[in-house]
Amino acid sequence: MRRALVAGLLAGVVLPVGLAGCGIPEQTEVHVDGRPSTAAEAGPLNGHSAQPPTRTASSDPSQFILNYLAAAAGEREQAYARVKEFIAREYQPRLREKQSSEVELTVVRLREKAEVTLNNEGTWEVTVPVQQVGVLRPDGTLTPTGGDTEYVFKLRPADDGHNGLFITEMPNVLLLSDDALRSYYGIHPIYFWSADQNRLVPDQRYLPATVPNERRVTEVVKWLAFGPPEWLAQGVSRLPGGTALINNATNANNRWEVNLTMPDANELKLAKLATQLAWSLRDFKGKLQLKIQNQNRHTVDLEQQREKTEFALYPTAGMPERFCVYDGVIHSFSIAGEPAGPVPVSDKVNKGVVSAALSRAGDEVLAALVVTRSDRQRLMVGADPAPVTLFTGSEKSYGSIGRPTWLRSPDLDHPTGLVVADGRLYRFDSMAVMTPITLAAPGAVTAVAGSYDGHRIALIIGGQLWVASVSFDGGGATVNQPRRLVTRLTGLTAVDWYAENQLVFAGIEAGRPAIYQTYVDGGLETALKREVGAEVTQLAAYPGGPVGVLPSFSYMYEANKVAYRNNPFEPIKPDQVRDVTPPTPGGKALNPTAPFFLY
Repeated sequence: MRRALVAGLLAGVVLPVGLAGCGIPEQTEVHVDGRPSTAAEAGPLNGHSAQPPTRTASSDPSQFILNYLAAAAGEREQAYARVKEFIAREYQPRLREKQSSEVELTVVRLREKAEVTLNNEGTWEVTVPVQQVGVLRPDGTLTPTGGDTEYVFKLRPADDGHNGLFITEMPNVLLLSDDALRSYYGIHPIYFWSADQNRLVPDQRYLPATVPNERRVTEVVKWLAFGPPEWLAQGVSRLPGGTALINNATNANNRWEVNLTMPDANELKLAKLATQLAWSLRDFKGKLQLKIQNQNRHTVDLEQQREKTEFALYPTAGMPERFCVYDGVIHSFSIAGEPAGPVPVSDKVNKGVVSAALSRAGDEVLAALVVTRSDRQRLMVGADPAPVTLFTGSEKSYGSIGRPTWLRSPDLDHPTGLVVADGRLYRFDSMAVMTPITLAAPGAVTAVAGSYDGHRIALIIGGQLWVASVSFDGGGATVNQPRRLVTRLTGLTAVDWYAENQLVFAGIEAGRPAIYQTYVDGGLETALKREVGAEVTQLAAYPGGPVGVLPSFSYMYEANKVAYRNNPFEPIKPDQVRDVTPPTPGGKALNPTAPFFLY
């Protein structure tokens, strides 16, 4: 097989991209149950700047507690002071304070409306059912946690000349609602080099919306020096040990200056750090000067660094196209204004298909087909310039195989994918050799999806949503310790990457199938479609890219053996499927199924 030379190598290193540079806008429109709403992905501050509400903003007990769950938002140094304004003075000592460098906020999601009980003595008891989302740490990460499923607050009217209410009993923890996290923090992606040093891998952090630019640069450098969160750590590289910021970053005449200690700093290490910073500060312009112990060592133009082709985060993979399965055969289908090319798979192999994954890799197409043979399913894999003709089948057949996913590794000579078969995760190569992967998570694996950067995956295990990092070594892929994400949905059935740091997934909400979106840390989730009507059996998304005319946050899904798309939500009609013979007079056209994207 011919393999394209990997473009964008710098001393053997491929340098990746941010959403703004790969076709995903910093703020864009998604459709929630058919209505437009803003989904902020890469914006540093998400357009927010307001302070959380004060104690006197509401005297309604329910709203008062919602305001209390936002009071800790913002700069850590004043978190306790803001929260204690809501607490009666004599009860304030019950909330034990920590140093600002140790302040952690317990982020919760309200499962239902608060229940308010008025007591005989004119006080109130407010019970708040919650779902524990995670702990927001000083480094901006949201890490998993356990905890109570409800909190009880007691309130009394102000009796000291003040207006409103005071809290007299509360949990001994700084709480923050996920709504407050969405409203008063900016989502800030930063980037670490992959473990094989070949690609930048995004990580998500939160920063109070009121933090000024100078502080933002300082915080980003500190985050990179401190390192990645635990779930991502095995799949990425840390900065050299001992790297630390000497003093705060400064800016003069649009020239940012960062002064560091970095043992054994050489030109390559500084160049790689500069590229990390260029993307981690991707809405910043001007020069960035790196100093090592006050000595000027490396200077780059941030905007020019991001514009360089060799420093693009993600590979240019051509125009995205939509495909589906129609009567066991892969077909492309037409959406007005979108490209629709020929099926890049030989007609000789394109039969009995249940689902498929196609991916561009240099001048080749990677094809993984799940086919039915004698009531059993088998994985067929091929990799060649289109149309792919030579396929190899998996040695074993299975009762059920899920939709495969290709890992977008820069190593084009060793294409690798993941697939679920009979409740277990497998790695496969270009010869369809399937190797079982053991995961330290309970339950059967039912779905897997690879991110655009190729170094992170999403999984559904035991009906729950998980993420994991992936390491490449010797041509293979290792799935590292997964992390479970908390979501409102139960009984999850399908998942894919919806954007650089966002997932779209399907499951059950209040007994009915629904489709939701969440971030890679599970912190913020949004209902995309609640009235699905039937279990979602397959789901595929397009996360955006350097080229393409598809809207960001585009996805398709299958429910009740019918394929649908969003923007707008509607079934994919048989007459949109290309190269299909119309049914005979009086006959009924089949429904397209198993939709997916090629990019």
